[in-house]
Amino acid sequence: MIYFDNVTKKYKENFSLEDVTISIAPGEFVSIVGHSGAGKTTLTKLILAEEAPTSGTISFESTDIHKLSKNDLMNFRRKIGVVFQDFRLLPNRTAYENIAFAMESTGKSDQEIMDDVPHVLELVDLTNRAFHFPHQLSGGEKQRLAIARAIITQPDIIIADEPTGNLDPMNAAEVIKILKKINDLGTTVILTTHNKSIVDNIKKRVITLENGRVIRDEKEGKYVLK
Repeated sequence: MIYFDNVTKKYKENFSLEDVTISIAPGEFVSIVGHSGAGKTTLTKLILAEEAPTSGTISFESTDIHKLSKNDLMNFRRKIGVVFQDFRLLPNRTAYENIAFAMESTGKSDQEIMDDVPHVLELVDLTNRAFHFPHQLSGGEKQRLAIARAIITQPDIIIADEPTGNLDPMNAAEVIKILKKINDLGTTVILTTHNKSIVDNIKKRVITLENGRVIRDEKEGKYVLK
């Protein structure tokens, strides 16, 4: 599904990624780990084509994503849902309206919104919070809402960028449980995290970055960093 072929990303004289070659198959759950500055955020930005590689190619299926036209790039990005550490919710819209807005932006009809939003609220256990505003939600609820918004358009891939960074262990575990449930339904999940216990408990593939290079890639890996 996603292929990095000898990808290097350089900012001025500094390498953020260097000679990275990896592939991520449809339906995988992959944790990307590494210390701050290891290249995790750069890797996700390259997948989203927010940044271009200095050298090498990044492909989705068989298409070089950095050679897409504007329209094709827009269509490609619709295949990806992103969950951020800082939630990025619309403060003046309810939980229901935050999800509905994501559907409206992709041209979904009012009927589709009425049909689909309740289902995704149920999936993330927020049915009883549907008409609460973000400031009325806990941190864990906000992150679950962010996940609901990311998956409502049924993307092929979810990128979760440090989604548990601001959460206590109980809420962090709930968020990971939801991501695993989404993965079980067939969506590819790419998780970046510093949380050792979460990575070890997932028991899925782990790619470890250090100074921009892949130093470990294990099918059922653990968080192993000095």
